[in-house]
Amino acid sequence: MKLIVDKIIDETGDIRSFRLISADGAALPQYEPGAHIDVTGPTGVMRQYSLCGPLDDLHAYTIAVKKEAASRGGSSALHDAVKVGSELEISTPRNLFALDAAAQEHVLFGAGIGVTPLMSMGYRLMARGEKFTLHYFVRSREYAAFADLLDAPPFAGHVRFHYGVQPADMDHYLQACLDAADAKAHVYTCGPAPFMDAVVACAARSRPEEAIHLEHFKAPEPAAAAAGAEGNGDGAFEVKLASSGKVLQIPIGITIVDVLTEAGISIDTSCREGICGTCVVPLLEGQPDHRDNCLSKKEKAANDQICTCVSRARSGMLVLDL
Repeated sequence: MKLIVDKIIDETGDIRSFRLISADGAALPQYEPGAHIDVTGPTGVMRQYSLCGPLDDLHAYTIAVKKEAASRGGSSALHDAVKVGSELEISTPRNLFALDAAAQEHVLFGAGIGVTPLMSMGYRLMARGEKFTLHYFVRSREYAAFADLLDAPPFAGHVRFHYGVQPADMDHYLQACLDAADAKAHVYTCGPAPFMDAVVACAARSRPEEAIHLEHFKAPEPAAAAAGAEGNGDGAFEVKLASSGKVLQIPIGITIVDVLTEAGISIDTSCREGICGTCVVPLLEGQPDHRDNCLSKKEKAANDQICTCVSRARSGMLVLDL
């Protein structure tokens, strides 16, 4: 879709929110809390941003963008070159960070710009009258995006700000937040990787894996593949297409999706870092080497789908449902 920038607000010194509408004012495809969109800026760089506006704003999408100091043309272009009236190309919403409908209580942990997907969750939970608390960790109030909104009704009764918590003290604060919630409350987190790692580690002491939810917007530094029962996935392997029986060779250093594309098999891609989930395809046979950050641990353990832009194989062949 191509949408028009209707409003820009400086939420902090380096975070701006953008309200996007269609040129004719038509209603936009609706989405569930936690969803994000791909946004292609003036430089042609595509990035993913969470939708954080009110869910009843049916004619607009709202995103917030932090201008990164090491920006490669994504966030800096949106800050420096986009004005009210500018046109942006976006994808339809996708959601890899949904609320668990079975949870009786929700505890949301956000740090910095990571608060954005949690805001849409908050809107939905308030509308349904469900119990939740949003814990917002940030250096100080001046760095807190949407601080006035979150500090006023209806959010005010659900939001707790935590300013200037030092890394050494983080576990203590996180544990206190979890102790204040029901032991069966589900946990959701988004923010810098070290913060999310701390939340997950703390929550894992008292909650099962399926009650802990997180979303990555930046791929972590790649780690060397660990040797498994069938070897590690750094070598070459084969991919078989179930529909035709065709076998494709996946060389060292070449991704599955690139080989599929070369063979005329169209697979949608977006981030190419294993975080957006666009290129996930069904897996029928074989042992994958999951290297993505979009599938949950449970989904990876099932071994019935694979992220074709980064993941590889531990077995000699993977059979894809293509």
